[in-house]
Amino acid sequence: MRSANSGRLTRARSAWTGAEVHLAAAVCAAQCAVALAVRWVGTFGDDDHGAGLGGGFAAVGLLCVLVFGPPLLAALGLLHAVTFTMPAATLARLARRRAPGPEGAWHLGFVLLLGTFWTALAVLLLGLGPTGAGALALAVSGVPPVLAAAGARWRQRSGGHPPDRGRVWFRSALLALGACVLVVAAGTVGLATGLIQEYEPPKLGADRLTGVWRGDHGAVLRLRAGGGAELSSVPAQPEFGDVTTKEFTRCDGAATWFLDTAGRYDPYADGPDSERRDGVVVRVGDCGHDTYWTIGGTDTHPELFVLFGDPDAGDLRILRRG
Repeated sequence: MRSANSGRLTRARSAWTGAEVHLAAAVCAAQCAVALAVRWVGTFGDDDHGAGLGGGFAAVGLLCVLVFGPPLLAALGLLHAVTFTMPAATLARLARRRAPGPEGAWHLGFVLLLGTFWTALAVLLLGLGPTGAGALALAVSGVPPVLAAAGARWRQRSGGHPPDRGRVWFRSALLALGACVLVVAAGTVGLATGLIQEYEPPKLGADRLTGVWRGDHGAVLRLRAGGGAELSSVPAQPEFGDVTTKEFTRCDGAATWFLDTAGRYDPYADGPDSERRDGVVVRVGDCGHDTYWTIGGTDTHPELFVLFGDPDAGDLRILRRG
């Protein structure tokens, strides 16, 4: 009995060949890089909330991506392989001995089952959402590595050699780089031709601004008709500070407000690459200084936001209707 069990375990473990682990990890690392590029292109039409993208911070960010990105993607690929592809391969090997059907089909079915399980766990425990395209992509992310492993096994049965680890990772890196360049180029062309619409903030009148706006740490801003307002833990410019400091104070009590459609009170309106946007000026009697809340979000889900400090590395605070 012991020898039979050990034999089954050894055969099950044979599904975890080192070459296939590295192949699955390399394929997953490549698809993660492409997914990140697609996600970045998808933000071309989003509101940047006035944050800067140039200067020294952009150079440092690019350097960090070039230096730390490849090893992080490789580690993520290995993690994916040992939690998706390889456990599914073991389950497929065990199921194939007890039920008909090709092992590749069992492998594909089990990796989809594991993908669904890990996706549901991420949504429930980590609060990931919305559970749409991102959740679907995570659930099916094990399919390309499984197909790559099936191709490698077919080549071996046809007299080929196991995939070389170094060559696998090198080809994966070239594939990921080429695909990312194509994705970014397509996004740039789409933005230039109008296929990807640039973000335009909503135009809200005083009637639509009236109401309750909520933010982090219990911040509540009530804008009343006629220009009255009430604040509870609402961030505001410090009384003796300047617009370049990330420091802010939280204010409570009565205040006044008005809509500024000319950007006269926007502290960043005259900066480089700045655009004039409508905003709400909130004046508090004895707390802080006048604070310009820029209108953002969408027409159906508007926001009020203020960026304390430098646009390249400021402290962003957002209020939403609620």
